[in-house]
Order: sequence, then structure tokens, then C-alpha cells
Amino acid sequence: MGELILILGGARSGKSAEAVRIARQIQDGQVLFVATAEPGDDEMHFRIEKHRAERPAHWHTLEAPCNVGKAIGRQLQGYSTVIVDCITFLVSNLLVDKPDPYAEEVRERVVQEIEEIVTAANSMPCASRMIVVSNEVGTGLAPLTPLGRAFRDLVGQANQTLAAASDRAVLMVAGLPLVLRGEESQRPISTSSGSEVYATAVRDE
Repeated sequence: MGELILILGGARSGKSAEAVRIARQIQDGQVLFVATAEPGDDEMHFRIEKHRAERPAHWHTLEAPCNVGKAIGRQLQGYSTVIVDCITFLVSNLLVDKPDPYAEEVRERVVQEIEEIVTAANSMPCASRMIVVSNEVGTGLAPLTPLGRAFRDLVGQANQTLAAASDRAVLMVAGLPLVLRGEESQRPISTSSGSEVYATAVRDE
């Protein structure tokens, strides 16, 4: 059974950068980066390409806007670290063009996706790990639209399920990790200048 690490945070909190940092520290095998975002417009396409360029060239990328757990299960051979970035886009993909975001079939689909991700993590070898990134959606104002409220509810429940199954859970705040569960590996002291720290924070989604 592999280690499941959940990294939560708001927008620009440093959560994606933290996932990459953890994976970079581990030098015991190949890394599979699972991207759930879809390039729906030119700006999103630019963001996706920029993030891809910032990852190590030897990492492998798997684009999986849905059926994430099953897609990972077909790719596990040879990978010691899997990053899933992120649950927020996955839920958004499942809600797109749905006439009723509160429909039971939508909720069941999200539940199934999360269960399959946990199953994929449990299927990994003992020395491996899966790092899952998601937005913390419970600290802002209530969304004004039914779609927004359904999205918040679904992501919040997905986060709770992943947190309950995780070996380690971290909340990112202003680029700093707050460990919610498990022990964090020793974080190296940064020697970056202020501008470099700011650039890293801006890159994170």
C-alpha cells in the first residue's frame, strides 16, 4: 500500500509548488504527474504549458480530466511517485454542462472518482506515494449561484474523504505548510531572495 499525501490550500497558497517540492526530494524512481485541467481557452492553454515547462523534463505527464483513478491504475508500473493536480479541476470537469449540479448522479460520479483515486493509491507498492492536490473551499463566503454552491459542497466532501484516507495531510497558507495529519519530512531552509519566493508563489495555481 502506497502513502497517500493530501495537500490543501487556497488559490496561490503554494499547494502545487509543495507537491512538486516533495516529489523532487524523493530520488527513488520515476514521477507521474496527472493533470486534470483542460485547456478550454487560450489563457488556460498558456497556464498548462507554463506549468509543464516548470516541471523536470524527465517526469511523465498523464492528462486525465476524468476517470483519474482508473487512468492511474493503468500507468502505475515503474512509477514510485504520482502527483494528482488537482481535485478541484476534476470536480469542475464533472459539473460542466450538467443541467442540475445537485443531481444524485453527479454526486455519485464524484464519490466514485475519489474512491477510485484512493484505490489506486492503495494499489501502489509500500515504498511509493501518491500526492493529491486540492483547494480548500470552506473559508470563503457562500457562493451566490446554485452551481457554485454545488461545486463547493462536492469539493468539500471529496477533501474530507481524501483526508480520512490519507497518511499525511497538509494545509498550505502563504507558501507555508501546516501539517494536519502525519509527519512532514524535514523542510530545507530556503536561501531564495524575496523576489524568487514571490515568483514561486505566483506560479502556483
